[in-house]
Amino acid sequence: LLVSKDLGKHLLEVEDLLQKQGLLEADISAQTERVQALNAAALKFSELEGYQPCDPQIICNRVNHVQTCLEELEELAGKRRKELEDSRQLWAFFQEMEEAEAWIREKEQILASKTCGRDLSSVLTLTNKHKSMLGELGNRRALLHQSMKKGEQILAKKRFSPGGIQEKMREVRLRWKKLEEVTGLHQQRLQEALNFFQFSAETDDLVAWLQDTYRIVSSDDFGHDDYSTQALLRKHRTVVEEVEKHRAAVLALRKQLALLAPDHRQGVDVQIRVVEVEQLYGEVAEVAVLRQQWLQDALAVYRMFSEVHACEVWVDEKEQWLERMVVPEELDEVEVVQHRFESLDQEMNSVMGRILDVNQVVQQLVDGGHPSSEEVRSCQDHLNSRWNRVVELVEHKKNQLSSVLKIQNYLLEC
Repeated sequence: LLVSKDLGKHLLEVEDLLQKQGLLEADISAQTERVQALNAAALKFSELEGYQPCDPQIICNRVNHVQTCLEELEELAGKRRKELEDSRQLWAFFQEMEEAEAWIREKEQILASKTCGRDLSSVLTLTNKHKSMLGELGNRRALLHQSMKKGEQILAKKRFSPGGIQEKMREVRLRWKKLEEVTGLHQQRLQEALNFFQFSAETDDLVAWLQDTYRIVSSDDFGHDDYSTQALLRKHRTVVEEVEKHRAAVLALRKQLALLAPDHRQGVDVQIRVVEVEQLYGEVAEVAVLRQQWLQDALAVYRMFSEVHACEVWVDEKEQWLERMVVPEELDEVEVVQHRFESLDQEMNSVMGRILDVNQVVQQLVDGGHPSSEEVRSCQDHLNSRWNRVVELVEHKKNQLSSVLKIQNYLLEC
């Protein structure tokens, strides 16, 4: 049993042989105690004085022979156990290699059947799963490294033919290298898909914002008075600032597109999408400028109307005063009226400046093609007409005063 060359042909068989070896070693251990007891009893006969039933040398030779046989048996048992344990180490190594190959085949099949997703959500889910797989890969790499070290230890003992061990290690290393390459390639494809769908999502968000902003800047609400138009203009300036902030994002689309994988960036749809975003942004920026100008024009119109109203109130008041005024004949009263006209001249100079400003604003609106050009021109003409009427009345009254003064001075001289 101990000189048998059967070391097992697989791990289970070796484990079975080791169990049998254990039983055999237990039997040898039991017999060792018996042999030692018998040897001790036999040696007593070699030490007798007087009558000796047997030659003491024969007894000693027989005891030494049995002891030597026992020691040889124990040595064979130790050698047999060492060979079986080495065999178990060998077959455990091959089993670990087979398990590693099976795991590699499983992951290869999984990777071969995996897609890269159809949208951002599915890509993110697949990316998280792939991260879990990378964790498994790291754990399996550590186990495989330990198995390879066992194979090298077996080779170092030189008990078995190195051909099968080296071949198996080479095969597993090659398959592992291929698995890591496939895993890295799949991770790269996932990253490329993630970049593409993130780019698409950001582009869609940008388009949605531009469409909403276009609806705002293309509004035909320009307010109904000075206050409401100023409020709209303030809001519009905020929108214009946001449009300007988004300019960098629109300009960056081309660079982001260039960074995508060739399969993604060369698609006709994505290139058309980028062009559409650029065109839409250009339209939004252009309409925003126009709306700001229109709001400013509307504000200028409302302020012009307000200024015209203020001037006409003053004209109405002075026109009524001039029409009701009777030029006095007494010198003292004439001097009082004359002082009033001096104050009136100062007021007229001030109002004249305001009317000139109104005329300038009207001219700017007309030259700019404002849609209310006819209305503001009519308002201007009416104000100028009223102003000219007041000027004529003032000149007329001044002439009357001048005549009265000449008469009074003549009378005084007389």
